[in-house]
Amino acid sequence: MSPTLWRRVLLLSLGGFFEFYDLLFTGYIAPGLVASGILTPTTPGLFGTSGIAGFVASFFSGLFLGTLLFGFAADRLGRRTIFTLSLLWYTVASVIMAFQTDAFGLNLWRFISGIGVGVELVTIDTYLAELVPKSFRGRAFAYNQVVQFSAVPVVAFLAWQLVPIAPLGLEGWRWVVLIGALGAVFVWWIRLRVPESPRWLATHGRLDEADAILTELERRTEGETGAKLPSVGAPVLESRRGSFAELWQGSYLSRTVMMIIFNIFQAVGFYGFANWVPTLLIAQGIAITQSLQYTFIIAIAAPFGPLLGALLADRYERKYLLASVALGVGVFGLFFSQMRAAVLLILFGVLLTLSNNAMSFLFHAYQAEVYPTRIRALAVGFVYSWSRLSTVFSAFVIAFILGKFGPSGVFVFIAASMLVAALSILLLGPRVNHRSLEAISS
Repeated sequence: MSPTLWRRVLLLSLGGFFEFYDLLFTGYIAPGLVASGILTPTTPGLFGTSGIAGFVASFFSGLFLGTLLFGFAADRLGRRTIFTLSLLWYTVASVIMAFQTDAFGLNLWRFISGIGVGVELVTIDTYLAELVPKSFRGRAFAYNQVVQFSAVPVVAFLAWQLVPIAPLGLEGWRWVVLIGALGAVFVWWIRLRVPESPRWLATHGRLDEADAILTELERRTEGETGAKLPSVGAPVLESRRGSFAELWQGSYLSRTVMMIIFNIFQAVGFYGFANWVPTLLIAQGIAITQSLQYTFIIAIAAPFGPLLGALLADRYERKYLLASVALGVGVFGLFFSQMRAAVLLILFGVLLTLSNNAMSFLFHAYQAEVYPTRIRALAVGFVYSWSRLSTVFSAFVIAFILGKFGPSGVFVFIAASMLVAALSILLLGPRVNHRSLEAISS
């Protein structure tokens, strides 16, 4: 694992930083959207579109469409091409969304933005799994998400400072959205420094290009390490194009069922907290300014979940770590819902955030490892799309539960969901640590 490979992991992660900024600013700008009169905290009926739940649902509907229908594009057109196009797509859509003045326009452009973000996530996960040696995959995904989750304290701090005010006469929440759109500046710079995946090129018969990329990588690695690389056996090339039907055949059937169940229920815990934490704090009687301040302090912990997980990711079997942190989300959420003192709210908010974000990098790595190159992006896109669909409906369910039973009811719902997610991995998940992608696929 040479410095050159780590730099490529970093570059992909920087693209993901702006994607996570866009993905997770919902909860932080929600109080501003309510204060501006565009949205309401709850909805008039279970599926109303004028509240925060409608805004969340619009974005995740776009994510669902992007991951489900366009996840295959990275298998057909290449990881590098789709990485670039999807980043530009959601940046443009976010800029337009920032200038909307009614719920319909806001939700429409949030939906369009979500399509681009959904494709981007699938592409980065697929690329990372194919790029990194088997003994470093867990750590690579961990460090990737350390960079990506660094966007969370950034957006939380900006929201804390900007949402309550209107610099230059423009509402603060709009500034938060526009600042994230600066990611477009880095798109072409990153693209020029990240080559296409050699595995993808080889699978599509472009052997000379794949060989050229690997030869250059080997040359750089030998120069950086000062040692000759050991010889390796020629890999067995996949000779056929993958299809959607393959997800439901042989050993992939149980993996597909497992990842669908896991994604449906993990999304309740992850986005149920990330998208709603300021609103949940306000529902517990905390003022909007204090809510944003507490949220910022909690958000500082976001990058440390995967950073701590990196110490364990390649040391212990990934499926057991994944189930453990999923259960942690449920337990710490229940404690968080019972706290009123600032110190305890922040403490359990931090523990919940650490568990959520450790879970995130673990399952992003895991679901990219359990499928072969020919269907990797397609499969990841399909199973991951269920988390998007889940969040669309769970947003309305959480809004309903919050209105009827308060924050405690929301976290009971989250805890039950995380139990189901953990059991799906424990009962159906294959082992992946220190195994090549070919060995896992077979």
